[in-house]
Amino acid sequence: MRKYIALLFAALALCSCDKPDNNQSDMLIEVTPTTLAGLWMLESYDNGKTLAEGTFVYIDFVRSDRSYTIYQNVGSMYTQTITGNYFIDIDSELGAVIRGNYGTDEYNYFDWSHRYIVQMQSDTMRWIAKDDPENISVYIRVDALPEGIVVE
Repeated sequence: MRKYIALLFAALALCSCDKPDNNQSDMLIEVTPTTLAGLWMLESYDNGKTLAEGTFVYIDFVRSDRSYTIYQNVGSMYTQTITGNYFIDIDSELGAVIRGNYGTDEYNYFDWSHRYIVQMQSDTMRWIAKDDPENISVYIRVDALPEGIVVE
């Protein structure tokens, strides 16, 4: 299970080292629990790879308690949910860095395998693993899970 979760968060690594242009819609916004809150869909991972057809990863960030829920079917034909907590740190050189843990009890709790530098626009997020600059993923904001995804 840890191998699948590590693979999942390897796919979740997001950030861009590109500078935004002067177009207002491309301006970066501050990464906070408020701006992060909501549902995001993994669009690409590992610096441009896309998920296989029929495969999905969604992550729902909750502002109030800094928790998240991942809905994914990577490595399974069924929807799996993974929960935990996230933390946003500000690095004076790198900007916003997100880290987190899986699980909500002492028996199923461990840290993410990476910390990620995050750059965010209103409807797009990029993460890059601090220790692996090739590990870049992109998420897009979505309103709801698609109807075909069954969550138990």
